[in-house]
Amino acid sequence: MAEEMLYEKALQRYLSDELKVVNAHLPRQRKPLSELLDEEYPQVICSDGGVQSFKRKELAYLTGLLNEEECRGLLLPMLIEVLPDQGEAIVLSHEGVEGKVISHILEMPLVRTERGIRIYRPQLSAVRQVLRTTTQYVFSAQIT
Repeated sequence: MAEEMLYEKALQRYLSDELKVVNAHLPRQRKPLSELLDEEYPQVICSDGGVQSFKRKELAYLTGLLNEEECRGLLLPMLIEVLPDQGEAIVLSHEGVEGKVISHILEMPLVRTERGIRIYRPQLSAVRQVLRTTTQYVFSAQIT
């Protein structure tokens, strides 16, 4: 029994370290849409030192969907947590603005859970087709 617990801890550490490598592309800090609109070259710095640039066309699309307050509340890139079962993902949403955007793209109402908005593989593809530069995958070992 103690050996199993040690193995579980070691496995969690391993996965945690591996996920750090896989998620090195994540931004150090996300920026509000309203701030990015004022930048000559809208971008964020990533944890690995790289730069993630945003297409103005996508920023304009988002601006057309949202009011001024929502533009200040929408942090980009929007983070999409990919779950281990690979059948679904969670659009991380604390302000709720992401739900409005995703609902518009998918042309359907969505349910917001404690962690965010659950979407399925075909929906994820539809979202990424529209918002390729303003969304970012986060890989997780968490099982829902």
